[in-house]
Amino acid sequence: MDAAVLSVVSIGAALGLGAMSPGPSFILVARTAVASSRRAGIGAALGMGAGSFLFAIIALAGLHTLLSAVPTLWLVLKTAGGLYLLWMAYKMFRGARQPLALDLPGSNGKTARRAFLTALTTQLSNPKTAVVFSGVFAALLPQQVSLSMYLAIPLVAMMVDGLWYLFVAFALSSRGPRNTYLRFKAPLDRLGGGVMALLGIRLIVK
Repeated sequence: MDAAVLSVVSIGAALGLGAMSPGPSFILVARTAVASSRRAGIGAALGMGAGSFLFAIIALAGLHTLLSAVPTLWLVLKTAGGLYLLWMAYKMFRGARQPLALDLPGSNGKTARRAFLTALTTQLSNPKTAVVFSGVFAALLPQQVSLSMYLAIPLVAMMVDGLWYLFVAFALSSRGPRNTYLRFKAPLDRLGGGVMALLGIRLIVK
């Protein structure tokens, strides 16, 4: 296998393992899929893919080097990201006992757009993702990076995250998981909000 192709495949595998680990992105897509609709879940999955695409471009541009050179910028970014996750956690806690109005077939599609934008914002709110991307790229990219690799890697990152979260959205938007969620909505929302809050606090203080 060509060295460039091997590097791209290796990067895709590493990013895939990272996407499968539990975190705010998984919580958001899973909750969107079971609490709203499959269409909204797909929108959230696409938002995660778009966020990975942007982070791959940013990482290739050398954000890790910039953050290392300007520690204050890292502090600002991670604090802002942590506060956003805490805001998401607050919204989940506040709405835990509220009845859930599920989307009906034939709606105007705004829910999917909102899910896309919320997922994109959640993905981009965590600067650690950019640092992880930078670390993976630094470890697995060859010394000489061709233009084709610069074009291929963001697309691979987008496909890896997008396909994984599309799988999550399809799996969790089926009737069984949705009925389970509706039955235990309050404790599940509080659990998800608690995990989201812990992730936000960890991002701020670590």
